[in-house]
Amino acid sequence: MNGARGAAPGRIRIIGGSLRNSRLNVPDLPGLRPTAERVRETLFNWLAPVLDGASCLDLCAGTGALGIEALSRGAASVQFVERDVRAAQALRDNLERLKTRAAQVTAADAALFLQGASQPLDLVFLDPPFALGLWTALAQQLEACGWLAAQAWIYVESPRDLAPALPSNWQLHREGRAGEVRLALYRRALPLS
Repeated sequence: MNGARGAAPGRIRIIGGSLRNSRLNVPDLPGLRPTAERVRETLFNWLAPVLDGASCLDLCAGTGALGIEALSRGAASVQFVERDVRAAQALRDNLERLKTRAAQVTAADAALFLQGASQPLDLVFLDPPFALGLWTALAQQLEACGWLAAQAWIYVESPRDLAPALPSNWQLHREGRAGEVRLALYRRALPLS
């Protein structure tokens, strides 16, 4: 679920692209923390040169704000994965209301989802619930199970003072801090054989 403190429950807005100023309904669920607007604004400024036509995965999607922002700004497709069935249904409802295409929502545990059939993706949003500490395990699965294109981008959101252990071929491209959140964008390099 998206990790920065946001406006849960209630509504948050998409801040750029074709869906700019559209509102997302946010259900009142424990641990659901939408990524804050200023964090999304910074991240999508970083991603602007690579987003058009990208295939994306919003893992631990929560409200889906990151993936919907990507669709709004030109991503070709987004696969949303959210384990809480109520959050997944709210996400489906928001996508339907916004008439978005090229979006698919799967209600599943992220680790179990990554064990399934994979396709190499251009961009992955890795923002699991902070309390569960899943960054390292999910990152290893993304790398080992064929989910990442040769030079994929991976966005990792974590607590302000935590830099999770990630695969050695993920090279830090940009990072910042906003409130209690560390935002970091990595670029995948091919692992050395």
